[in-house]
Amino acid sequence: MSFATIIGSIGVSLLLGAFFLNLSGHLKANNKAYIIMNIFGAGLSGYSSYLVHFFPFVILEGVWAVVAIIALVKTLRKNKQKSKN
Repeated sequence: MSFATIIGSIGVSLLLGAFFLNLSGHLKANNKAYIIMNIFGAGLSGYSSYLVHFFPFVILEGVWAVVAIIALVKTLRKNKQKSKN
C-alpha cells in the first residue's frame, strides 16, 4: 500500500466517521470534535490527492478544510463570548 493511499484512507475515515457520528446524533455540526475531524480528514484527503496529482479533489478537499477552519474559528469565538457573560 502506498503512502498516498494510507494518508487518503485515514483522511476519508475521519470524514466518514464525523459524518456518521453527526447523522447518528452523537456529534452536532457545531461540536469542536466534529469540526476538527473535518479539518484533518479533508486536509489528509487533499494531501493524498496532491500526492497522486488528482487536482479536482485537491481543490474540493482544500475548500472543505478551509470552510471547516472558518467554522472552528466561529465556534471558538462564540464559546469565548459565552464564557465572558
